[in-house]
Amino acid sequence: MIGRATNMPITTLESTVAALLAPGKGILAADESFKTIGNRFEALKIASTEESRRAYRELLFATPKLAEHISGVILFDETLRQRMGATLMPAGLAHAGMVPGIKVDKGTAALPRFPGEKFTQGLDGLHDRLLEYRQLGARFTKWRAVITIGEGLPTLASIEANARALALFAALSQEANLVPIVEPEVLMDGDHTLARCEEVTTLVLKSVFAALFEHRVALEVMLLKTGMVLSGKDSQRQAGIEEVSGATIRCLRRAVPAAVPGIVFLSGGQSAIEATERLNAICSVGGAPWKLSFSYGRALQNEAMEAWRGSPANMVAAQSALQHRAACNGLAVQGRNSSQAERST
Repeated sequence: MIGRATNMPITTLESTVAALLAPGKGILAADESFKTIGNRFEALKIASTEESRRAYRELLFATPKLAEHISGVILFDETLRQRMGATLMPAGLAHAGMVPGIKVDKGTAALPRFPGEKFTQGLDGLHDRLLEYRQLGARFTKWRAVITIGEGLPTLASIEANARALALFAALSQEANLVPIVEPEVLMDGDHTLARCEEVTTLVLKSVFAALFEHRVALEVMLLKTGMVLSGKDSQRQAGIEEVSGATIRCLRRAVPAAVPGIVFLSGGQSAIEATERLNAICSVGGAPWKLSFSYGRALQNEAMEAWRGSPANMVAAQSALQHRAACNGLAVQGRNSSQAERST
């Protein structure tokens, strides 16, 4: 079939995709870099050490009934190698009914000669790292690119550079028998309008899928992680929920092939409740050719981290906060009223 990589064990990849897109479930993004989780810990006066990071992530993954609403977890390299008791984290997640995955990019850097724009690093040595991650228990991967909206931004050079890196990552992942989650994030930063965000997101997604096709990535065994179409966070007029859901679905219909099995939304700086309510509205539209779900980091974790604050005595409260937020988003994926979701958990 045109566009499909050769010599690929499709059945295994398809089963991973099916597990990640299980009805009423989404993905927990727990792949914060040392700097990112360090900043979040510092804000709550939690020391960021290898053990504190391990303890926090074990707390998340051991949350009772989490697998009822979470299908998979994206890990950071450090976490993939750590243990829950005597068991490696990936094996512990799999035993609990969640698919372990891994962030494989190495963060962003300034795009040379294009002020204000970035490209994502990590292609060097990726082939060997993917093979190691597969042996350690990972079953899917994720690579994030960031696109900035501003005066004269983004440029085509930035869009195309990031699209090609995403395509190479996806092709290498499938060769290693890992399902790639392709994440081109259009940032909320700025004062742009909803219409401008829709225009840029459509252009970015079309460029990404052109590159995926050129690199013979099998669309049937990958997932797209993207942001909702939103007003810039500094915009004087913030679009309402119905405007957001309409613009988001319209953009995706114009840019994402129906062969893609699923789209998972990132929270991208939205509050926990905003991310749930907007997800609910988008999933309520109906008629989409792909399954829609979520892959949230802060929008799932913030309440739990604030409850925990580094103290083992707060573990139950922290896990309760995560379980509640995961359940709300699990209901939102089904297009159930978000206020009902808040009351039902």
